[in-house]
Amino acid sequence: MSAPRQSGSRLARFVKFLAGFTLFALLLLVWIAAAWFLPEKHQYLFPAPWTTARALWNSLPELLVSTYYSFLILIPGYLAATAAGMAGGVIVGSTKWLQTIFIPFARVAAPVPPTVYVPYAIALLPSFRLSAISIVVLAAFWPVFLNAVAGAMAVPERHRDSARVFTFSYLEYLRIVAFPAALPFIFNGMHVGLGLSFIMLTVAELFGASYGLGRFVQYYADFADYPRMVAGIFYTGLVTFLSMTALARVEKKILFWPH
Repeated sequence: MSAPRQSGSRLARFVKFLAGFTLFALLLLVWIAAAWFLPEKHQYLFPAPWTTARALWNSLPELLVSTYYSFLILIPGYLAATAAGMAGGVIVGSTKWLQTIFIPFARVAAPVPPTVYVPYAIALLPSFRLSAISIVVLAAFWPVFLNAVAGAMAVPERHRDSARVFTFSYLEYLRIVAFPAALPFIFNGMHVGLGLSFIMLTVAELFGASYGLGRFVQYYADFADYPRMVAGIFYTGLVTFLSMTALARVEKKILFWPH
């Protein structure tokens, strides 16, 4: 019984895998058709898939270096935002008087697009790297913080009662009850924050970076090398996808109970 069941599950996963790439295949076919039938004078602005693939292969060493420099900004900024948002959100969500203070402020500050801070951060801070990290922190902090607040506030009353019965201290309640209960919410915020971090990293690199994925795209756009520019866009999307997939795997390992 187990062998047919396993083969059936493998087949279901394979079908799901194929279905997930259906839209990509259709878009690729549209791209190929457009490359064939587009007037020649416009083809330099709309490079064919094979031209883009060749540019991607030739640019791979430069793109890997750009990825390294981008991650020097992304990783510390994202980790700092996650740590601060996680800790601050769980504390605020577990404390009534802090909710009264911080939630109205968050409703005003969180919707402000982080892009508006980019020129000021670059002018204010002593180096581009510090300013870019600060922009990534601003982008990722609010989704994590707000989701952590929501998770801590959503702790069932019976769990709060159990904590009182066991005479948990405030720190014990945060560590044993509020934080585990808020983790699914926190990971939701981390996914949103990671996507915003990549967006803001790329925007910041357009302003003043010497290296990085955003700088790569901007540099070749300035020189009208559109095959390399499009290759850089696709490569950046791939890096973002792999990073989001890695975060999803971490979530699945840590949040084993919903699965």
